[in-house]
Amino acid sequence: MPSDTKASELKNVAGIILSGGPQSVYEAGSPQADPAILDLGIPVLGLCYGHQWLAQALGGSVASGAVKEYGPVSLTVRESPSALLRNLPTSFTVWMSHGDEVKTLPDGFRVIASTPNCTNAAMENEKKKIFGIQCHIEVVHTEHGMEILRRFVDLCSPESWSMESYAAHVGEEILREVGDRKVFMLVSGGVDSTVAFTLLNKVLGEDRVQGLLIDTGLMRKGEVAAIQKAFEPLGIKNLQVEDASENFFAALKGVYEPEAKRAAIGKTFLDVQREVSERMGLRIEDGWMLGQGTIYPDTIETGGTKHSDKIKTHHNRVELVQKMIEEGLVIEPLKELYKDEVRQLGEELGLPHELVWRHPFPGPGLGVRILCAQGPSVADSDERIADSMMLPIRSVGVQGDGRTYRHALALFSKDHSCPIDDHYALASSIPNGSKTINRVLFCLSHPKSFDIAFTPTYITNESADLLREADAIVTDAIREANFYEKIWQFPVVLLPLGSKEGGRSIILRPIESTDAMTAAAYRLPKETLQKITTGILRLKDIDAVFLDLTNKPPGTIEWE
Repeated sequence: MPSDTKASELKNVAGIILSGGPQSVYEAGSPQADPAILDLGIPVLGLCYGHQWLAQALGGSVASGAVKEYGPVSLTVRESPSALLRNLPTSFTVWMSHGDEVKTLPDGFRVIASTPNCTNAAMENEKKKIFGIQCHIEVVHTEHGMEILRRFVDLCSPESWSMESYAAHVGEEILREVGDRKVFMLVSGGVDSTVAFTLLNKVLGEDRVQGLLIDTGLMRKGEVAAIQKAFEPLGIKNLQVEDASENFFAALKGVYEPEAKRAAIGKTFLDVQREVSERMGLRIEDGWMLGQGTIYPDTIETGGTKHSDKIKTHHNRVELVQKMIEEGLVIEPLKELYKDEVRQLGEELGLPHELVWRHPFPGPGLGVRILCAQGPSVADSDERIADSMMLPIRSVGVQGDGRTYRHALALFSKDHSCPIDDHYALASSIPNGSKTINRVLFCLSHPKSFDIAFTPTYITNESADLLREADAIVTDAIREANFYEKIWQFPVVLLPLGSKEGGRSIILRPIESTDAMTAAAYRLPKETLQKITTGILRLKDIDAVFLDLTNKPPGTIEWE
């Protein structure tokens, strides 16, 4: 619910959680809650920005921190901890994303946990059941986070909830929202759209649903055939495949800016959908609406909630789609779920395990993994790290729950076969103190820095084929080494730069996550990294390979 929801609307809820956000509580126009919620006698938990708002609203103070914290940080629990932290280890790792901190506590509160750079990292007024925690306990990378959250929930005594109850609930929602209309569903081949398509078929029946898989030319190797094969045992036959690759390459010709690429891809999706629907007689005026596999992180990162910062515009949130949503012409049955919940729902619907647990793949496909630019983006590093160089290309990141667009720093080593702990430590520390860097890489192909040659690049069939081959080499290698299901997602990115004229670089981005809201860089063994690097360097025009060591935050999972 919006942060400014009136206390009168919340008097019957079991508990209130105030979430994080990119703003500073002391700035004019920053999100505020109704202070009267603190007098309802209902348990309240503030996280990150919510923690800071609680402190300020109750008479404490908040200011910019001397050290900003992004990613993993050690939290130390004070003696005589609260009901939320009792019987937990004295020290454990939590996930931070903040630049401000609580400087002084409100009257009646005490500190219950600290980090090396944030004294008031957690506070409580146990009598009033009001708690504030600076870290994000709701993300999988915070150790004991779910346990802390569960303890708060227990204090609230809420009604029970489960994925089974959600499946029944969302089925009723679909029937109510669709009414007597039919749904034309865009299926990208990813987990989200596949689950959404299956759910719509189950609730509405095949005669009221038509699936369209658009081959954009930006899909993984063998993708279309694999999707068609996966639907066969499900008995789903209402899926049409349309090869529109030429449309997409034409729309992307000469397009360099990331948001412009996403807009072009999203518009082309709709143009092709409109063309096919006209051909098949599936017109809006005849009672058809558009279905999408949007999930909640898509909405958050697009700035779709009232006070969230726009990290990037997802293809299912471009202007034309947004207008259709406002007109009630779009149904998104998964829009309240996170990725792990979508997978639970998929298995409950009977989808095969290997399909539900495929690595997530963005709707725009390889289009957001081919970085485009007309020329280099040069910035001096404010870090003086030995054996490193700044890459002249920027990527999107997320720091303090807000969007950044900054450069990557590449680290080099004589033994360039595999990074060591020191390299991963730098990947955490450098972005925390830098105003120009949001990613840290390790070079797997060169023992020392080299002169960079830049190749102006926009998306073409040739660049897509090149990245498709590199992606296939990675997938084959991690399947063979039994790492595929241990790694949550493995973006492979093509950069418009290399060590010689016309050369390109590949970025390897293996991560572990559960819900995509946070992620940690996955550490592959030396043997697997060497096999992948050797295979990729055999590809024409690829002359450098880097490994992205960055967590989320400060770097998003995808580079665009």
